[in-house]
Amino acid sequence: MVAGVPVEMLVVLVVVAAVAGVGITAVGPGGIFLTVALYALTDLPSATVVGTVSATFVATGLLGSLSYYRSGELGSDGGREAAAVLSVTGLLGALLGVRLNAVVSEAAFGVLLGALVLVTGVLVFYRTRRGVGTRPAGEDATTPGLVLVGVIGGFVGVSGGLLGVGGPVLAVPLLVVVGMPLLLAVGIAQVQSVFIALFTTVGYVTQGAVSWPLALVVGVPELLGVVAGWYVAQSVDSERLTRVLAGMMVGLGPAIVLF
Repeated sequence: MVAGVPVEMLVVLVVVAAVAGVGITAVGPGGIFLTVALYALTDLPSATVVGTVSATFVATGLLGSLSYYRSGELGSDGGREAAAVLSVTGLLGALLGVRLNAVVSEAAFGVLLGALVLVTGVLVFYRTRRGVGTRPAGEDATTPGLVLVGVIGGFVGVSGGLLGVGGPVLAVPLLVVVGMPLLLAVGIAQVQSVFIALFTTVGYVTQGAVSWPLALVVGVPELLGVVAGWYVAQSVDSERLTRVLAGMMVGLGPAIVLF
């Protein structure tokens, strides 16, 4: 038993963590499944759930960033600039989100966020019909300017700080919607996730709300899933992956509202 979680439940969480890791580097959204599983399958306080999951996201973000640097998506000047802008604005947005938590109803924001995720999923699917966001990062494709990337980063950060939903879950589909190739979007979202997750983790560490033993148990299979997800992203057709992303967002929208 780890952190009061029975062994049989730990086995389920390990499987969910591995699947979540695949989603993180294959299409972006993935980590949220581990968060939901910990909420639904354990009696841990919500703060411990968020703090523990955030600690694993620091590791997955680092490994995902290294993987996408290796495959070239983060090797270009444009990729590095976009990653830097998304990360800085995401961190600033997270700071604002934490402050807004005191004045904005999480329930109200959750409904708006769920609706946005649902609409984003529909838009991502629409973009695949036009071929936008489905080409490899090295091919000629429209890409958003750094100002637009910054706006997306700030919104993703606010969402993470206020509701605990951010990082690749929102960054990847929003970047794809505005014209960024899928693999480049996934790559730079990995970099941003490191900063947002690190900021969040430090905050929960000060509250004593991180279960390091549980983070290790779910973190190891999650990292293995991250490697597998990167291989999937490099070998599967981008259009097919983007449609998977659209389907996940359409399903996640209502789930976030209920969550």
